Amino acid sequence: MGLYEPWKIAFGCTTPENTTFLKKFAAGSISGALGSIAGNPFDVLKTRLMTAEDAAKRSIVSVAKELHTAQGVLGFYRGIDSNIARAMVLNGTMMACYDTSKEIVIKLTRLSNSQLATQFLSAIVAGFCITCTVSPFDMVRTRLMNQPSDTKIYNNVIDCCAKLVKNEGLSTLWRGFMPIWMRFAPTTTMQLVIFEQFRVLMGMQPI
Repeated sequence: MGLYEPWKIAFGCTTPENTTFLKKFAAGSISGALGSIAGNPFDVLKTRLMTAEDAAKRSIVSVAKELHTAQGVLGFYRGIDSNIARAMVLNGTMMACYDTSKEIVIKLTRLSNSQLATQFLSAIVAGFCITCTVSPFDMVRTRLMNQPSDTKIYNNVIDCCAKLVKNEGLSTLWRGFMPIWMRFAPTTTMQLVIFEQFRVLMGMQPI
């Protein structure tokens, strides 16, 4: 999220005329991809812990040791392709939709860019948009990460997506939409509003 503005400027978004939705999406996507590469090992461990049958008795250290023994360092980057794709879509959607929603809210309500109400309303819209675009990636990522170490069911993101649609139907990519939205709505709102408030405290202009 913090890299969004530097990348936005790098894409030439210095004036309203030069700032397009596509450029905003690209800036958000690149910053999301970089964060995903750094966080993928922790995401793999979290997923393993959540799906383990004896999760209550396990620790993150024991899961990490077990994973390293069975698959080596590369095991921590299982599903990295789907994770990067998800992060790019999530962050690109969040920042582009939030940024664009703020412009619309300001025009319709005449609220200022720095007002909490503007940020709150825009963040809610961004949360819904994220749920629509990220749900399929969440499904594919979970399936890839939970493959048995001795059996390769899916070859890559495209193969996994194709097999899910073929075997379970297109709607399975959005399975659990409401719970996902209930998770994204508050977290996205809190992230964006707190991020904006920190920018103000540091003497920076809102996004």
